[in-house]
Amino acid sequence: MAQCVLSVQEFIQDSFVPMIAVLCSGEAERVTRKNNLNFVELLRPFCRLTSEGHIRDPNNQLQTVKNLRICVSNVVTSPSPSASLGPSQNRLLSEVVFSCQPQEAAQAAAMRTGDYHLNLNVTTPWFEAYRENFLQSMPASDHEFLNHYLACLLVVSSTEAVPVEQFLKLSQEQHKIQHSGEYTNPKWFIPNTLKYYVLLHDMNEGDEQRAEMVYEDMKQRYGPQGCYLLKINSRASSPEEEEQIPDPWSQYLHKQNLRNQVSSLLLNLLTLLQPTLHLLTLSPVDTDGKKSTGDTDSLAAAPGNHGTCLTLNDHDRIRQFIQEFTFRGLLPHIEKNIRQLNDQLVSRKGLSRSLFTATKKFFGGGKVPEKSINEPKSTYGLQYPPEAPELQIRKMADLCFLVQHYELAYSCYHTAKKDFLSDQAMLYAAGALEMAAVSAFLQGGASRPYPSHYMDTAIQTYRDVCKNMMLAERCALLSAEILKSQAKYSEAATLLIKMTSEDSDLRSALLLEQAAHCFINMRNPMVRKFAFHMILAGHRFSKAGQRRHALRCYSQAMQVYKDRGWSLAEDHINFTIGRQSFTLGRPENALQAFRQILINDSRQTATQQAAFLREYLYVVKSVLGENESCLPQLPLPHIHSSATRVYFGHERRLAKGDKQAATHVSLDQEYDQDLSVLWCQLEEQLAASANRGILPSNFQTTQCCLNSQTDNLHHPLAVIEEPIIVEVTFRNPLKVSLLLSNLSLLWRFSTGTPLGGKESSEQIAEEMMTNEDTSAGEARLKLLPHRTGQLNIVGVIYNLTSSHLGEASSNTEGMFPHISTRQQTLESMIIRGRQDLKIQGPRLNLTKEDKMQVRYGTDRRLEPIITPPMPLMEVFFLQFPTALLCGEIRKAYVEFCNVSAVALCGLRVASTHPDFFTFGSQSTAPFTPPSPGSAENCSAYVTFPTPLQPGPMSSETLVSAPAGSQPSGVTEIPIHGSTLQPGQSVQLPLWLRGPDQEGVHEINFLFYYENTEKGLKISHRVLRHTVFICASRSLSVQASACRSSASPHHSLDDKSSGATLVFIDVENVNASESGVREFHIVQVSSSSQHWRLHKYINPCNNYDCRLGSRERAKLCFKAMRCKPHEEYTFADLSLGNERIMSSSTPCGDFFFSCRQSSVLEQVNSAPRNSRSQGSGHSDNTASDITNIAKKCNELDLNIIVIWKAYVVEDNKQLILEGQLHVALQTFGKEASSLIPKEIKAAPLLLSRYNCIIVVLCKSVCLSLSALSLCLVPVTLTLSNCSLVQIDVIIDLRHRSSSSESLEVHSSFAWVGQTQYKLQLGCQEVVRLTLQACFFRAGVYNLNTPLVFAKPAEHSTLCESSQQTASPALIIINNACPLLS
Repeated sequence: MAQCVLSVQEFIQDSFVPMIAVLCSGEAERVTRKNNLNFVELLRPFCRLTSEGHIRDPNNQLQTVKNLRICVSNVVTSPSPSASLGPSQNRLLSEVVFSCQPQEAAQAAAMRTGDYHLNLNVTTPWFEAYRENFLQSMPASDHEFLNHYLACLLVVSSTEAVPVEQFLKLSQEQHKIQHSGEYTNPKWFIPNTLKYYVLLHDMNEGDEQRAEMVYEDMKQRYGPQGCYLLKINSRASSPEEEEQIPDPWSQYLHKQNLRNQVSSLLLNLLTLLQPTLHLLTLSPVDTDGKKSTGDTDSLAAAPGNHGTCLTLNDHDRIRQFIQEFTFRGLLPHIEKNIRQLNDQLVSRKGLSRSLFTATKKFFGGGKVPEKSINEPKSTYGLQYPPEAPELQIRKMADLCFLVQHYELAYSCYHTAKKDFLSDQAMLYAAGALEMAAVSAFLQGGASRPYPSHYMDTAIQTYRDVCKNMMLAERCALLSAEILKSQAKYSEAATLLIKMTSEDSDLRSALLLEQAAHCFINMRNPMVRKFAFHMILAGHRFSKAGQRRHALRCYSQAMQVYKDRGWSLAEDHINFTIGRQSFTLGRPENALQAFRQILINDSRQTATQQAAFLREYLYVVKSVLGENESCLPQLPLPHIHSSATRVYFGHERRLAKGDKQAATHVSLDQEYDQDLSVLWCQLEEQLAASANRGILPSNFQTTQCCLNSQTDNLHHPLAVIEEPIIVEVTFRNPLKVSLLLSNLSLLWRFSTGTPLGGKESSEQIAEEMMTNEDTSAGEARLKLLPHRTGQLNIVGVIYNLTSSHLGEASSNTEGMFPHISTRQQTLESMIIRGRQDLKIQGPRLNLTKEDKMQVRYGTDRRLEPIITPPMPLMEVFFLQFPTALLCGEIRKAYVEFCNVSAVALCGLRVASTHPDFFTFGSQSTAPFTPPSPGSAENCSAYVTFPTPLQPGPMSSETLVSAPAGSQPSGVTEIPIHGSTLQPGQSVQLPLWLRGPDQEGVHEINFLFYYENTEKGLKISHRVLRHTVFICASRSLSVQASACRSSASPHHSLDDKSSGATLVFIDVENVNASESGVREFHIVQVSSSSQHWRLHKYINPCNNYDCRLGSRERAKLCFKAMRCKPHEEYTFADLSLGNERIMSSSTPCGDFFFSCRQSSVLEQVNSAPRNSRSQGSGHSDNTASDITNIAKKCNELDLNIIVIWKAYVVEDNKQLILEGQLHVALQTFGKEASSLIPKEIKAAPLLLSRYNCIIVVLCKSVCLSLSALSLCLVPVTLTLSNCSLVQIDVIIDLRHRSSSSESLEVHSSFAWVGQTQYKLQLGCQEVVRLTLQACFFRAGVYNLNTPLVFAKPAEHSTLCESSQQTASPALIIINNACPLLS
């Protein structure tokens, strides 16, 4: 329980005090009215004695009475009290609790228990006020005497004509009320009530000597201890009086006002209901003896200050009067009655109990059963006569209790309890048990423990047997305070909770609140029980109409449930707090509570969520009213700020007709981190290319669309008059649909001036987003800047409502029934508010401090800088295909449009597939159609007619490599004048070549252009385009080269060094469903700086090469070395009736682009350490031998196979053209036009030379002898193809282990010298003459010698492989052998 101002002992003593009645004459009341007080109110602040009193008990022991307080009240007759509080008393208590509200700055105790941090009220003054007024409002009962009057003050003014006569009248009136039997109330303690005569003298009016004479006469009549002269009004009532006199009456009169207002209402009500019932207030008595019916019990409502005619001396006189009355009148009177009662009881104890009981029954001195008609026939209705000995014991116990003689009181209560229980008088027994328990507790220092079971029995008897909740409640309040003082909080809480019931919401609320405080004050605080009972108390407060107290209870309980996962409890508490706050005129608190309900992810049903939303909308609408300028922060829907995306740039025009617009960047595209890195690399290539190969120091990657994954550390750059589109992601956490309308952006703009910027929502396109039955949605809002400066996008403004508002629930009316009707329209519940866009940057994790703490970087995606105008280009594609054959050449067109007011220049393009397209050159313009529709099937190549019978010899053309042949991937777009003026557009041809690998290919283009004016914040702009090309298989070309077996000096048609044979296998691998009928190989060309195709070896002279499905053709060509030069030699061998210039566009362009791509791939795929090695002496012999071997085998011959395909589409035959490239890098290694699958490269065998030594064999024929023996001379030619001197070892004893070789060589052997050691110089040729011996006829391969070679300066010997050399065949027969 909360702390109380009074201790439990003081509380109990003040709850049971001696009751003093007051009867005043009319003149005496007039005298006291000068102070705006009646006589009772005049005495009330001084009723607590400041000094100790003393009495003697029946054993003549002196007992001290400390801190005694008496209760003085007017004599008022009223109907018999009931066992429960009436409407007037309930209203009085409700008003008392309502008037005692917690202050805004009230002291709160900070409490920490476990992980809970609570701020609780230190005191509960409303509960103490309720308790005090409840105990004071309890009517007097017949089973106890604590509330009965012990004495009566008879007050007469000294200005009366005959004061003694007035005293006599008042004395007779008191006697009539007590003894006539006409009045059941008030109750009197003993028949011989103490009458104390008070002469009231007004110092300003009356004659003081006369007053003294009257007082002397009174002392003669009533004795000096039975009367008193009280002098008041020592000064005249003057508002200008300088002396400030304290007002001790205010704190008492405020409470009395409430009682009097309720009492007056009750009297009026009873007068109307019971006109025959005589209700009389006996306070004033007129001089003529008539009784006044007016209620003059209080004059507190009168205007003015209180005690204006009283001085501080008058205050002391009143205080002295109370002390004299108590010490000289009241206490002796009580002491005398205690002795008398004790004597009576002692005299009766001499008789035996049985005889005494029998005598009572015989003479009728026992209890008398008196039952009313409405009371059940039970022992509850038993009543004792006033002279019953059981009541005398109880009366003596009450007197002892009032004068703090608790030990004797306990003894009497205990004795009376036994008597009452034996007689089954349960009401009397419960009262004795209650006071016995209290007396036992108040015995200071006694060894007797507090008998809590007495209290439990009394409460149960009052409540269940006697049906008297007032007495049960009083008993519970006393017991709870006692248990609390003994730190028995659990028992106290249990007791208080048992006293809650449905008959009184106010009582239940107060007791539940006190029970909650008991739980929190335990040794191990029970926090959740505290919160739960606080909620129950708040609910009962709300039912009792105490909204402020209900709000306080729910607010304190919220401290426990907040952010603990109790979502349903949080919703209930916040909902109730919102309702109560709104009703109490606290709209800000109501909005905050409803916001919490809607912000948290609720698990409520859709109906309940709709009710929450309806209440919130109504509160916001009521708070705002017609003030539309105020934009509240709306809790719904949730904005996923980090998912906000911002797009900078112009909206792209939709393509018309056959035009296909560049895809660029849009908010419809998903962000791909890998793709973003790729675009960044392409842009860096373009920027470096535009800056002479060096990337500018102030280079920043263009970011058209910003999101949570992009780099938002710097301010983005936007262009004036170009829209900024912000995509805001909303999420609806509720199960009901939300309607958003009139969305707009809230922004702040500054031009860099000291005035700064201001918030505004103008210049924004309004859009509408409906979020029905979905959990998420996006809204795209556009902003168009008209000035340069700094722009900050602050938030979003929108109208919010729900489609469920018009649906009224039949069983739920909510807090506002008028908004739950079916006539409620959506328009009346639309509110306009805002939500701020607060984007948190990425968490920092670079330094140690960042890792130790939680720090976040900045995110500036909503803070763009508006820059001056920049050029804006749009790109359209015409006749752009979506499907191509591998190697197919297709001609398309590209249109570049400058849609801005600024000229652009420096147009470039970079692509992930630079070998996919070419823009050609201006020199090829006469050979190409001027427009896309001028020639439907016109060839994309530059062609010349050839004779009907094409010759086997090639046509040669020397072409220099393009200036940009380095592997950069950047292409300059050839625009006339290199500038595109505002509004100008240009259309250029674009040749495309299908990828060499089948499948779907994603090809990215990045167009780059600049402003003609330099030095701007934005140095360049880019435009993205992505296409997907489906490549189908066409032809498979495989080529290999080997050295010719003919001796160099026998080659008549070659004036240079040795020739090379090139074998080309062409296969139609196209699928039949593609519609291609056949492929026609029209030309084979070569391009190299070292080799060229010389002629086509065709024994049948059939130049027409057509391939159907799955057909294959084998072609053989002779290649010759070129003269040393830096230009590329293009050699064309036409197989049809026209010659294609392979060196021109597009054939030559695609050749160079493919070569650049292959070189770039080789550079990127080369090991890092091989690229970083640049110095150091050669200590690794194997590495040198490998380099020599590679250089000897280098060929560097590029084959271009040009084909045509015939396709039938829509009953029309189309001719497709294409070209395939095969790069022959080394001798003896087959190359293919198809891109092989990536496999792990095998390590190079350094122990073998590949074709360093070439063996050339010639045979001389001899006839077989009679002995079947034939000797053949063979010439072995060794040619050193390297540039270093080598040592050679030739071994003729070698035999192959293969079965085929054994079968061929079994009748063949070398005779003579079988091993040779030679040394060959640089490119030296040496011939050896050998002898071969044959034993029978057959076909033999003479190319079997095993040759070892090594550089002269190295010691490692390596074997030269001859397996790829041409075979040297010889035929031996019985006659003359045929030469091979």
